[in-house]
Amino acid sequence: MLEALGKFDIQQIASAFIVLLAIIDIIGAIPIILDLEERGRPVSPNKATFISLGLMLGFYFGGTWILSIFGVTIEAFAAAGSLLLFFMALEMVCDMEIFKNNGPVKEATLVPIVFPLVAGPGVFTTLISLKAMYADVNILLALLLNMIWVYVVIRLTRPVKRLLGPSGIYFVRKFFGVVLLAIAVKMFSENISALFKTLN
Repeated sequence: MLEALGKFDIQQIASAFIVLLAIIDIIGAIPIILDLEERGRPVSPNKATFISLGLMLGFYFGGTWILSIFGVTIEAFAAAGSLLLFFMALEMVCDMEIFKNNGPVKEATLVPIVFPLVAGPGVFTTLISLKAMYADVNILLALLLNMIWVYVVIRLTRPVKRLLGPSGIYFVRKFFGVVLLAIAVKMFSENISALFKTLN
């Protein structure tokens, strides 16, 4: 416990928080949530938040073990993940669709809210990537803060939409897209260097 507290770093928490905030992009999902509700498919804030958090924690603590089965290092996975983040950021900035969700949509809270919008492949990749850069305590605190934010936004979807307006939501999405691009480039350069060192 004391060792974990010793690694407590506000800057790491802030950086991890921003990365997760950008990749989860719950503000950008507001139109989708509203559309589901208008079609009689309400989304449960409690269920969406706790299931998403459970999936993320499970992958965070078990992801390294899963990777070891396939002989993949965290650095290699993080470098590959940074490329995924890069293309997701391009989607946000350029209004283009690279990743298509062709899975069955039967339950609004689980699909598509929990997966893939909140706890999707991009978030799983990001968590493993962050694990290669920051202390666990800082990543977990950043994740918890993000899930509180996710809960608040889903709970207050309509007021948030009225507050931001279509242009506000559009601006937020663009802004975090640019931030995510920069983070993806930084993450790739750091992990590719670490990967080459392990190969030498």
